[in-house]
Amino acid sequence: MLTKLSELIEVAKTKTKRRVVVAAAADEPVLLALKAAIELDIIVPVLVGNIAEIEKIAAHIKLNLHGIQLIEESNPNKAAIKAVEQIRLGNADILMKGLVSSGPFLKAILDKENGLRHSDTLSHFALFESPFYHKLIGLSDAALNVEPEFGEKVAILNNGVEAFHKLGLALPKVAVIGAVETVNIKMQPSTDAALLTMMNRRNQISGCIVDGPLALDNAVSLEAAHHKGIDSPVAGDVDLILTSDIYSANILYKSLNFLGGATSAALIMGAKVPVVLTSRSDTDRSKLMSIALAAAME
Repeated sequence: MLTKLSELIEVAKTKTKRRVVVAAAADEPVLLALKAAIELDIIVPVLVGNIAEIEKIAAHIKLNLHGIQLIEESNPNKAAIKAVEQIRLGNADILMKGLVSSGPFLKAILDKENGLRHSDTLSHFALFESPFYHKLIGLSDAALNVEPEFGEKVAILNNGVEAFHKLGLALPKVAVIGAVETVNIKMQPSTDAALLTMMNRRNQISGCIVDGPLALDNAVSLEAAHHKGIDSPVAGDVDLILTSDIYSANILYKSLNFLGGATSAALIMGAKVPVVLTSRSDTDRSKLMSIALAAAME
């Protein structure tokens, strides 16, 4: 059981050093995060982008480029395609977004002929260290799927479970959350949650324990669950919170970080390799921990 994000660094150090290819790498925050990861000896970068700009930023932040492969491509969209190609050629193990828009970056990943499709659905997976919870807790999907249909919810759940498996947790506990902890046919998220739970009980969704619908308090607090008469193997010990839409997930994500004192790491799951996609609003530590999260995976 991981309790702190810093433990991801220690896990990553036990693995073969990962090669991280960055699309449009001429971006100071990204290069700063990579520099920190290099100093921790957990990754080797491959930088695709405008080499003159990369060298200029590297000199400014005192990043030694000696021994680092640089691939010239000034067009950010084409840099994303070239970065994906490095994964396909076996020259890198992790893909990272630099100074390129998310649309073209994801398009390069999802390209049917030359992309990195693994699951039909890509999804955002965030891992939080909260001062008010006893272990790291996952959340999906706060960034990609807006109002996922039921089949997409199954894929998002499976992507999140796969992330935990890659971190060594064999049977993560998943809470499918909503506004209430009872099934209400007028509330579609509650009926979807019940279906996901039943699919899990019948081994149509495996490798995890799923329960829902659960309200957030029931998922993270055993005491709250007891007060409401809820008997659940997930209550108070959840590993992965699955929300019904991007609105609730994004609000929860930012509430944890900006009001709840949490620190996060995040990846895109569903591709053939972990994909690091950080936000400008993410802290330097969050960016570093996102790289460490990818490097810690099997």
